[in-house]
Amino acid sequence: MKKGFLMLFLLCIGKTYSQQILSEQERAVVVDEILDDRFNNLLPKLMDTADIDMWVVISREYNEDPVIRTMLPATWLNARRRTILLFYRDKEKNTIEKLAVARYNVGKNIVSAWDKEKQPDQWKRLMELIAERNPNTIGLNYSKDHNIADGLDKTDYDEFMSNLPKKLTSKVVSAEQLAVRWIETRTEREMIIYNQLVDITHDIIAEAFSEKVITPGVTTTSDVVWWMRQKVTDLGLETWFHPTVDVQRSEKNKASKFYSFADKPDEMIILPGDLLHCDFGITYLRLNTDCQELAYVLEPQEKSAPKFLVNGLKDGNRVQDFLTSTMKKGKTGNEILAKSLSDAKAAGLQPSIYTHPLGMYGHSAGTTIGMWDSQGGVMKDDGENYPLNTNTVYAIELNTTVNIPEWNRDIRIMLEEAGFYGENGFRYVNGRQTDLLLIPRVKGDQGN
Repeated sequence: MKKGFLMLFLLCIGKTYSQQILSEQERAVVVDEILDDRFNNLLPKLMDTADIDMWVVISREYNEDPVIRTMLPATWLNARRRTILLFYRDKEKNTIEKLAVARYNVGKNIVSAWDKEKQPDQWKRLMELIAERNPNTIGLNYSKDHNIADGLDKTDYDEFMSNLPKKLTSKVVSAEQLAVRWIETRTEREMIIYNQLVDITHDIIAEAFSEKVITPGVTTTSDVVWWMRQKVTDLGLETWFHPTVDVQRSEKNKASKFYSFADKPDEMIILPGDLLHCDFGITYLRLNTDCQELAYVLEPQEKSAPKFLVNGLKDGNRVQDFLTSTMKKGKTGNEILAKSLSDAKAAGLQPSIYTHPLGMYGHSAGTTIGMWDSQGGVMKDDGENYPLNTNTVYAIELNTTVNIPEWNRDIRIMLEEAGFYGENGFRYVNGRQTDLLLIPRVKGDQGN
């Protein structure tokens, strides 16, 4: 047994995880293999679609362009000095050049094209490479509408334009469409891996929402949050945001209220009869998950969750169905949002939808389908004008308000699951929650 696998086994005693978590060295191999596939097979297609034959990505150490962070090899945790990448696509010859105007090769895929002893000036060397290829378009990462495609800082933009020959300035265009497509598009191998990431995420939530972690009357929501953070660290993983765990319960309990997203209580003691909700995600192999699930804490005499909560979850699943059935290639986020909300409301539901792209970043680039505080649609600078594309992943995030007479109050059924939109339509990456997790587990319950 390899050392890394043995350590993982020791860390996970008491809980069997269905996916093997790779050692750092093994992860590096996978990351670089994926990059090789993306550079050589995906990028040429994206450049053709965006009608950009030269893409220049410029970044300085510790002030990295969000795009360049996704292009660095596994052993590069940051850019070095000023790192300039140049991609040139010759469609007629069906070739793509991947050059670095830097002192080093950028991994095995991007070859250094700058000998400082021959040409001391980095900018002049970049201009030589551009002039030699005489591109039709020169894409730079600036954008009003997509923050992830706006990574070129003013200093580097000014330096680039001041060094660029005047006859080439008319060829400079925003590379926003290319940058967004690079960030949002998933390859076949990435989707195989994504299934494993979401499975691990579900496993951690299932353990967090169990009697192994929660003792009603003793454990607080904060305790569970920090257990999740520690579990992620112990497994050698990372999380891209601090998890949250919150409680909804009967109105007779003075601590209960219908809070907004902006004023969730920091800590509550978990009690029998509580409906628990978590928001949790991990980062692994340069991909991110984002998941919200629900659990019910059984009263001493109970063997199952109350019917009104079971039905509430079904209503949440119905809102998911209204959304995912509306996702069609070419539709904008606002168009998808409007139809989904209209259809769900017509069915008697009280929905709120705030679904975002998911992938190399947790809140990633692509089609935004609502925000929790913008249910009438989002502005252009939030991605509304960007159409839904295939081979993309989304955090299907939403809620529905449900009236619970037994609790004398309304509650929110808040759900979030990773979903893939491909050539054959929508599917969940690794399923979705359709049954409440029970604390403690009842024999035969799905959370075992």
